[in-house]
Amino acid sequence: MADVIKIENLYKNYGEVKAVENLSFKVKEGELFAFLGVNGAGKSTTISIMCGTLLKDGGKVYIDGIDTDVNGEDLKSKIGVVFQNSVLDKSLTVFDNLESRAALYGILGEGFKSRLEYLAEILDFKDILYRAVGKLSGGQRRKVDIARALIHDPKILILDEPTTGLDPQTRTKLWQVVEKFRKEKNMTVFLTTHYMEEASDADYVVIIDSGKIVAEGTPIDLKNRYSGDFIYLYNTDLKEVENLGVTFEKVGHAIKLSVENTAAATELIIKYPQVFKDYEVTKGKMDSVFLTVTGKSLTEGASK
Repeated sequence: MADVIKIENLYKNYGEVKAVENLSFKVKEGELFAFLGVNGAGKSTTISIMCGTLLKDGGKVYIDGIDTDVNGEDLKSKIGVVFQNSVLDKSLTVFDNLESRAALYGILGEGFKSRLEYLAEILDFKDILYRAVGKLSGGQRRKVDIARALIHDPKILILDEPTTGLDPQTRTKLWQVVEKFRKEKNMTVFLTTHYMEEASDADYVVIIDSGKIVAEGTPIDLKNRYSGDFIYLYNTDLKEVENLGVTFEKVGHAIKLSVENTAAATELIIKYPQVFKDYEVTKGKMDSVFLTVTGKSLTEGASK
């Protein structure tokens, strides 16, 4: 797969504060790419530079092969953005918001109506088309935000914490639509999120802290590298577990054992079959990966 986003040695400073420092990464076409970090880590700065709304201090940015220093205006048709905070005009109706947005891309008349009908159908907001955005619920506004970003059929969709505060039903609907576009149009999705179950579904993850990459890889690679595995034992005598020589804790009706990796779990199970009669082995979570590499919880400052 080709690289649709390429960042090389990116720098951005705000006075003495180094918001982004020598940042380099690539995003492949059609990929779900998760870009993680606590607030202030440099995520929004990087996104703003990618979108051409913020000047960088050094480095190169290529979007679909376009050098943003040379042809920045050509980016507009290639990128759709769902910002952390909605940018819809609250005084206008849903229809008017989307019509004005589509007009910026030359999508007019029947072309716009056809596009709107399709998006309203798959995102399930046909019944609110002529309601003022200011009177919508948070979930309804988010659906319209997604439609706004997809109205011109972008090659790259940037989602900046798109599901924060949404109910599970709306969150599921939004991801169904995003995955539909990825599969049918090979659309690339660049995601920032505080929900680790969303990051766990990514094809590739980059974690940044203080403007620098501190870890990257597929979710499974990161879990193996930074988290280890856990064995949950059921209906087992605590004294038998104490003799295994591994770290453990009582979790509800189970005993949770921490092991280095799946190979270590397998070795333990084979060595002590009389203990492992009712058990399950699970990978560590992305939350623990993030905490290990940054020393911080991803939810720190999430509401700011």
